[in-house]
Amino acid sequence: MTAQTILPANSVVDTGFNVDNSLRFRGATANTYLTATFGSAPTLATKNTISLWFKRSLIDATQQLYATNNNAANIIFSRSGASTGPTAAFYTNSGQLLGPRLYRDTSAWMHFVFAFDSTQGTEANRFKVYINGVEETSFDNTAYPAQEASQLGVNGQEIQIGTRANYDRIFDGYMAETAFVDGQALNATSFGEFDSDSGIWKPIDLSDLTFGNNGFYLEYKGTGTNADSSGIGADTSGNDLHFAVNAFTAADQSTDTCTNNFCTLNPLINIEGSYTLSEGNTEFLGTAGNDATFGTLSVQGSGKWYFEAEFDTNSSVSYAGFADVELVNNIGTGNPISSFIGMYRDDHTIQIGGSSEGAYTDVSDGDIFGFAMNLDAASGSRTVIVQKNGSTIDTVTIPTANENNAFIPVVGDTSATDGKLKMNFGGTPNPTPSSAVSDAKGFGAFEYSPTIGGVAYLALCTKNIGSSG
Repeated sequence: MTAQTILPANSVVDTGFNVDNSLRFRGATANTYLTATFGSAPTLATKNTISLWFKRSLIDATQQLYATNNNAANIIFSRSGASTGPTAAFYTNSGQLLGPRLYRDTSAWMHFVFAFDSTQGTEANRFKVYINGVEETSFDNTAYPAQEASQLGVNGQEIQIGTRANYDRIFDGYMAETAFVDGQALNATSFGEFDSDSGIWKPIDLSDLTFGNNGFYLEYKGTGTNADSSGIGADTSGNDLHFAVNAFTAADQSTDTCTNNFCTLNPLINIEGSYTLSEGNTEFLGTAGNDATFGTLSVQGSGKWYFEAEFDTNSSVSYAGFADVELVNNIGTGNPISSFIGMYRDDHTIQIGGSSEGAYTDVSDGDIFGFAMNLDAASGSRTVIVQKNGSTIDTVTIPTANENNAFIPVVGDTSATDGKLKMNFGGTPNPTPSSAVSDAKGFGAFEYSPTIGGVAYLALCTKNIGSSG
């Protein structure tokens, strides 16, 4: 039996090269973005390359990944108003490539490369786009720059990451390994490779790249918000083109990356009602009546798994725990309680089938619940431990008829009085933990220890899930 049913793209167990950090962009409400200005003559403004890894939190709004103040470059994913759904656009001020592919996945990391070479005699060779290592050659609309046009990387040009020149279209999601190469039009293999075992596209070490006069490389490893070598927007290419950060905080630095993809909440699955997700899909707010959604990673058959949920406001109508995927898939829109195992409302835990396990101390706003699922135990002894503020309040046994099904985190509320929950799956803790306890493999940052009663439970991330498969 494999350990899980969903392994998002671009996440493998051992890549040989590991990306430590990403940066969480919190969308239009938070107004988070990065800016810098080229201060030198370019190595060659007719040839350059943009490469970045990203995981989106939102797809139903126009969002900018990269731009310049003179519209010399605009990279858009999730074009609002597109008749066919969330497509992509890539263009400069003298040319553009539009769609037609749909990009709907908010659970996986993607890699994007845009190569500009206006020296090419064939106009279709002046723009090249690669998605997850594969060149995109099908477009609904094409227009190309003039031969020998100089548009990107020129002196005095401002770069915007996560927004555009008007400081709107704010990106909502995560970015990692963001690079600009001045003077070379490179293909995707300069930034990644296909894993020999899984076939998954993965990042490679960029330290041997020649970035050119105005190149930059953002690894998001800094610890401060200053536009210098200590900040989140520090340039590590050697050019010291450090980026100013707008509205980011230390909490936006994440270990959810393209080499270790963590669970978040899923904006695309509506079990019932409606809801709003924020903070990189780690925060749930119900919007009307009974509302619920899943996480993005499920587990099955083996492993020991842990996550935390803070019952933030209106805690008495909120719930969190694990759900049986097969049962929830069968019920469609409707009450998911029959497929739920974990903490429910303010005074009892729930067994699959909807029965109460017993009464406990009422939940208060700010209480943090931990959910620890043991799928390695013998048949009939597989359990979910429910903890409140670090103390076990119940151990719920998974029925033998369900124990080999896939399980997935679930959150929701059960009233028109909307509940808010803050989720900590480890990669992007919400809220920021005071203790930052990692799991036994060194992943995640939790408020309370994932090792319970001497048993080590692990964060829901692809390195852990892959190693348990």
